[in-house]
Amino acid sequence: MTDLVLAATAVDPTLETFENDVWWIVLIKLVGVFALLLLLTLFTINYERKVVARMAVRPGPNQVGPKGWLQSLTDGLKLPFKEEIIPKTADKVVYFIAPVISATVAFTAFSVIPFGGVVNMFGQQTALQLTDVPVSVLVLLACSSMAVYGVVLAGWASGSTYPLLGGLRSSAQMISYEVAMGLSIVAVFMTAGSMSTSQIVAAQASGNPVELLGWEVTAPGWYAVQLLPSFVIYLIAAVGETNRAPFDLPEAESELVGGFHTEYSSFKFALFFLAEYINMITVSAFATTLFLGGWRAPAPITTFWEGANSGYWPLLWFFGKVLILLFGFIWLRATLPRMRYDQFMRFGWKVLIPVNLVWILFLAFFKVTRSGQISDTTRWVITGVIAVLILAVAWGWPSTKKPKQLSIEEELHRRPPGSFPVPPMDLQVPPSPRARRAVAEREPAPATAGGEPDTKEV
Repeated sequence: MTDLVLAATAVDPTLETFENDVWWIVLIKLVGVFALLLLLTLFTINYERKVVARMAVRPGPNQVGPKGWLQSLTDGLKLPFKEEIIPKTADKVVYFIAPVISATVAFTAFSVIPFGGVVNMFGQQTALQLTDVPVSVLVLLACSSMAVYGVVLAGWASGSTYPLLGGLRSSAQMISYEVAMGLSIVAVFMTAGSMSTSQIVAAQASGNPVELLGWEVTAPGWYAVQLLPSFVIYLIAAVGETNRAPFDLPEAESELVGGFHTEYSSFKFALFFLAEYINMITVSAFATTLFLGGWRAPAPITTFWEGANSGYWPLLWFFGKVLILLFGFIWLRATLPRMRYDQFMRFGWKVLIPVNLVWILFLAFFKVTRSGQISDTTRWVITGVIAVLILAVAWGWPSTKKPKQLSIEEELHRRPPGSFPVPPMDLQVPPSPRARRAVAEREPAPATAGGEPDTKEV
């Protein structure tokens, strides 16, 4: 009887649902999430290549498998068997650990993403989610923070100039845009009243009634509509966080050869490649969970199909939304040129973060005045007046005087010969302490005046 009820209606999981899971169900879900991420990565690589080819009016991959859909699988099988070249100056231990960190945190972040409600799996009632905790969103943010270590350590451990510069760029970029991403999620906490991903999805199940000019209007349940500024800022920050075009400055081929993974090859390069695409999938799934209703079907479908959110059907709605967001990543790469690094960092610190802070203050004003002290109409009018004043001040704010733009001929004429800005060619990466000790052990001890080697410690 319970199975029939679950099949007809959607049951939202709670934190107690995960406490009752038996160990083999957890193991099945763990293996399932791991296999799902691998398959999604293979699909996303081919999906990107086919979409970009379509936009560029060219065939794209079409030789391996049906219509070329096995091309990424063959590439993945080929990479581990390619020759591995390790720089002589690399710190071997850190050089190996860096890609492992990037891949591990990319997989870990997906453990708290909900795919559906409570279902019947091999006779056991369990949620379509590996696990959930009261602070699941903070787990995701912690994983994205740890990913910076893999990038920085890869650039430093390579013992080369351009990987080091790419790693430093990436660390500054990821930390800067992680601040904007974290602030955009604060609005979701304030609205949902929880940091649990399953509870945030449940909070978007139905809209909130709002009285506007005497009319009672039901606002949409999706936070992408209710918290539109947060949603837009999150999408921009997600592109910067994942180092994707037009924000792929740590991998700028024209400036840094290949970025932080220039000196990586074979299986270690495959791990970085895997981590990048899993991060794309993770931030898309995170946006779906926080802003697009998660695994719940869109409103037009639920109006004529009551069982759309029951059983395993939520997997279809969830991954449909994720694929739409992934298409946005690919669309940006195919259409926009790469930004300059100073423009990119200025946009993050001077635009996204201040706008986010102002929006959080607006939302806090709404929450405080919602206790019934003033009507909804008055609250909307006050908010509109404040918004108009802020826009007027921002529009009339005096801009700094821009320097005169010189042509290339004038720029070359002004600069003395040999002073055109290029990266330093003689930059030396300091050797690691481990490498210095190894060199000192290999060098023979200096001989004393009597011809015997000096064995005294220095």
